[in-house]
Amino acid sequence: MVKAQNERVITTGVPFLLIAADARAAGMADQGVATSTDTYSQQWNPAKYAFALDGQGVGVSYTPYLTQIAGDISLAQLNYYNRYSERSAFAGSLRYFGLGDIELRQSPDDPGIIRSPNELALDVSYALKLSERFSMSVAGRFISSNLRIPEAAGGADASAATTFAFDVAGFYQSEEVAYTDFNGRWRAGFNFQNMGPKINYNNDEDTNSSNSNYLPANLRVGGGFDFIFDEYNKIGVNVEFTKLLVPTPPALVEPVDSNGNGEIDDDEVDAADAQYDQDLLDYNKTSWVSGIFESFGDAPDGFSEELKEITYSVGAEYMYQDAFAFRLGYFNESEVKGARKFFSLGAGFKYTVVKIDVSYLFSASKVRNPLENTLRFSLTFNFGDRTYDEW
Repeated sequence: MVKAQNERVITTGVPFLLIAADARAAGMADQGVATSTDTYSQQWNPAKYAFALDGQGVGVSYTPYLTQIAGDISLAQLNYYNRYSERSAFAGSLRYFGLGDIELRQSPDDPGIIRSPNELALDVSYALKLSERFSMSVAGRFISSNLRIPEAAGGADASAATTFAFDVAGFYQSEEVAYTDFNGRWRAGFNFQNMGPKINYNNDEDTNSSNSNYLPANLRVGGGFDFIFDEYNKIGVNVEFTKLLVPTPPALVEPVDSNGNGEIDDDEVDAADAQYDQDLLDYNKTSWVSGIFESFGDAPDGFSEELKEITYSVGAEYMYQDAFAFRLGYFNESEVKGARKFFSLGAGFKYTVVKIDVSYLFSASKVRNPLENTLRFSLTFNFGDRTYDEW
């Protein structure tokens, strides 16, 4: 038998890759795989860039993190895209997660040494329309995690851990369809994200050692519909599902009364611990490729636990004349797989080529959210000589 499922929360390296870095997606509860195209599509679904209305765009966003306990932890993002033809677009982005300053002292009188651990991801992507209504994209990602502190490494290699990953995504957007009281447009998207070798913080060649961590590989699938009431008013409704493509950690092993004396003795406890250690060793030795396939059917409690590993979000966006937006959303994760549950609000304002977005998060879980009561900001500039139609 095993202990409660809350012992099997899936953890990965570089989890900052899963944080919504832009305020528009954050305002709709961290979703963007099937929403309409914007400058920040790189994180969610770069295939959407093939449907961008403006030829080029630059976006800068800022997200304070853990504001209840620190004032210098944040996630910043810089995005650029260029739709250079009717069918093709490319994009790049930089995400930087700063964990603030850490002061190291040997004694109270020591002047101290300041260290600033950080993580970053540098992306490039290419999107291509395979038909008038469907596009696909590939993206490559360089990842650096500089968390080891030289003074605390005891002479070991304290250089940044690095790896790479890639995404494969698709996006569908229908023509505008006339219904009885409004027009409408369907959207759908998917993205296999962050697929790549484990990140090894000991910087050795064994990527399947206990010192290596899986990347937060995941599959995003979503759909949406735009209610177009007239040339001024539009409401987009979206739903998105996400599953980590990472193996489920092994279950803790309970000692068994193997000799039938009615008691659990030390040898039986040691045997259970040894079995768990072996299971954990086998887990760490699983390659990232095998882990992706195993993640769909390896949960110790079977299919019911696999379903608990899927998060979902629903969101809506009201647009007035493409100049003002109001957004809301809800995100849900099983209580035994992390218990993230929250509501979000957001707004956007556009003037000529400049757009400002903000969002705010309300936790709906007993587990505190590191982004609770936090304002996030995004600034976007769209420009270029080329503009495109949606139909």
